[in-house]
Amino acid sequence: MALRAIRPLIPAGARRLEISDCCTEVSSIMSLPLSVHAAGVHTSSVRSLRYGWLAYALGERTTPRLKEYSKIITVDGNLASGKGALAQKLADKLGMLYMPEPDTFYLDKMTGEKEPLPVDFNGMCSLEKFYTDPKAADGNSYRLQLWMYTMRLLYYADAIEHLLTTGQGVVLERSPFSDMVFLEAMFKEGYIRNECVQHYNEIKGISICEFLPPHLAIYVDLPAEEVQKKLKQSGTPYLQNVPLTYLKSIEDCYKKSFLPQISETSELLAYDAAQAQNVERVAEDIEYLKFEKGPWLEQDDVTYHHMRILVEDKHKVADLVHIPKFLPEITIGAHEFDEKYYAYKSVFPLEHFSQDILREMQVVEMREFHGYRLWGQKVPVPALILSSASGNVITWLTAGYDPDNNPDNPAVISD
Repeated sequence: MALRAIRPLIPAGARRLEISDCCTEVSSIMSLPLSVHAAGVHTSSVRSLRYGWLAYALGERTTPRLKEYSKIITVDGNLASGKGALAQKLADKLGMLYMPEPDTFYLDKMTGEKEPLPVDFNGMCSLEKFYTDPKAADGNSYRLQLWMYTMRLLYYADAIEHLLTTGQGVVLERSPFSDMVFLEAMFKEGYIRNECVQHYNEIKGISICEFLPPHLAIYVDLPAEEVQKKLKQSGTPYLQNVPLTYLKSIEDCYKKSFLPQISETSELLAYDAAQAQNVERVAEDIEYLKFEKGPWLEQDDVTYHHMRILVEDKHKVADLVHIPKFLPEITIGAHEFDEKYYAYKSVFPLEHFSQDILREMQVVEMREFHGYRLWGQKVPVPALILSSASGNVITWLTAGYDPDNNPDNPAVISD
């Protein structure tokens, strides 16, 4: 797990605190001087402000910021159907946030990586390999499907977090609710085994229930033959030979499975590709919708509070898809896991730190205490705050800390 070193906002005259002041057990194993981290009541290492139970207790409420277009709108359709263009134009028209469809590297964007990490750290799957060899013996097809479902869950959580935090509506390309169209198409074409379908349905059953469906689903219909023609015209090498039967399977699943299901809980609008280009008409149709069905009508500040707590905790969201079940396509051995773990650690070299810090840095040792790992760091100038992605923060400060000399850019070190 990567840890981030973030600039600490602590006055130069902050009092020194011996570990013995905090806990006698800790003082018995370590006697480094610490300074109090003067953080706000809702702050974290990643954001200056973060919602939590204390914010709710102090009066923070969600409903006052929700307006007419505080909605989640998803735009669905086959590959190259024009859904992306419609989603972006519609968001601009309605003053909503547009979120493009996530790819296999969406996690890197969430964690702020400077460039995409290798595929071994992004689901061990490849979209290009899927289109060139969909029946690969190494199980790439199902790993891709499962990874993309996870990315869409995180993507959808980001959208709900934005909606509840700012009140601004969000327009998405696809969602975890429509992700199953690709699973069914893969199975119909013989790309994945029945055991994979059962596994997917099991994890979807215990994860999708934690999220509310979109207020509105828009479907852009483009015949599979036209989709295949547009893919060939795109010039993307691995999209030149996508089977027509696979594209038809996606289309059939949309019309026979997804649209009937989503219409039970969400408003639904459907257009052909030509009609979808008329954004004015689509916006006018949305104006006439009453939004009188679906679970969003039953929500209040209490349920919004619990929803915000969930969607802000991306580790918890990702953990929803993890179940203890053996499946060869997504299971690796202990030795291979060990290799990938140390390979991942090597992705974050010490060059992320400035040379001044490197010259002074010295790892003392790693200690175990009550199940938590404590890192003793001798970092004379500047001090560092080590924070895990889960929000736990350990601050090591030395005497004579000067915040003016603290580096402006965060650095990354490895667990």
